[in-house]
Amino acid sequence: MSRPPVPLTVEQAAARRKAVRRTVFVFACIAVVVYVGFILLGVLR
Repeated sequence: MSRPPVPLTVEQAAARRKAVRRTVFVFACIAVVVYVGFILLGVLR
């Protein structure tokens, strides 16, 4: 039988939000770089 999850403290929740924001930012930057790369490949050919 599993126990219910322990609620996060305010500090833990803030740290998790910060980590999620950083991860989303990294993925967005990678997506933009790939997008710009494809555009440049089309323009330079």
